[in-house]
Amino acid sequence: MLILSRKLNEKVVIGDGVVVSIVEIRGDQVKLGIEAPRSVKVFRQEVYDAIQDENRLAAGSAAELPALELPQ
Repeated sequence: MLILSRKLNEKVVIGDGVVVSIVEIRGDQVKLGIEAPRSVKVFRQEVYDAIQDENRLAAGSAAELPALELPQ
């Protein structure tokens, strides 16, 4: 893990198209601005984890569905 120190209005560049800016610092909370191409999905960790959990549940329940017979 890379750990960086940044001040208000400073930025970090990731790859060719992602820029993370420090927008606000208030107490123990830091607000980030993220500029990324539309093809790059950006999620908060807890949202990403919830999506992954739902995908695993959906994949598991699909295996439990009965086979459908096609009309002749």
